[in-house]
Amino acid sequence: MNCKNSHRNKIEDIQEAQSWRIFRIISEFTEGFDNLSGLCDAVSIFGSARLAPDHAYYQKTVELAELLAKNNFAIISGGGPGIMEAANKGAYIQKQLSIGLNISLPKEQSPNPYQDISLDFRYFFVRKVMFVKYSIGYVCMPGGFGTLDEFFEALTLMQTDKIYPIPLILFGTEFWQGLIDWMKTTLVEYKTISKQDLDLITITDDPDEVLQIMLRHREWKNQQRQPKRDDKK
Repeated sequence: MNCKNSHRNKIEDIQEAQSWRIFRIISEFTEGFDNLSGLCDAVSIFGSARLAPDHAYYQKTVELAELLAKNNFAIISGGGPGIMEAANKGAYIQKQLSIGLNISLPKEQSPNPYQDISLDFRYFFVRKVMFVKYSIGYVCMPGGFGTLDEFFEALTLMQTDKIYPIPLILFGTEFWQGLIDWMKTTLVEYKTISKQDLDLITITDDPDEVLQIMLRHREWKNQQRQPKRDDKK
């Protein structure tokens, strides 16, 4: 059995056909920029594709997304089932703009039906740019490697001053507290991060706290958007 050939249909060989891949990457960036260029004040909600509609965190995500949508925040998710579906559903119920940035995967990922704008990506890194570029803040509900990936990507970009700080919220203390404790007791003690880096993260169980954080950040963003008036002499 040829192991390489057995996986050819599932895993792309990045060493082959590099020239055409460049054009596909460019096309994904172009489609994303064209469809999202007018988007303003959107909150990205991340979380597991594996949590069913009867799960407490699915229901809490719908509640949170509805609350944000009522306050004129568009909602962006990864476009799939589980928590992603719940996020889009909350916005959809409130007739607020609901966006899904779908990713092509061999399993788990199928687009949910609650998307006003649905984009499909082959490349994770292109999709990540869209999340970062068009989000006013991140909310990470309980999730797996994908949620952790988005969380640490944004955290690293802020820590290294590659992007302006945005609210980075971990929702669900029971789920996330162990990670925060490990950062405090291991990363800080080993001095691989600074204690102040943890100030970039908020952990909560309260949807209203999330809303208030996003409202304050939007007000700050609006102040930055206003053109500065020249002082009159």
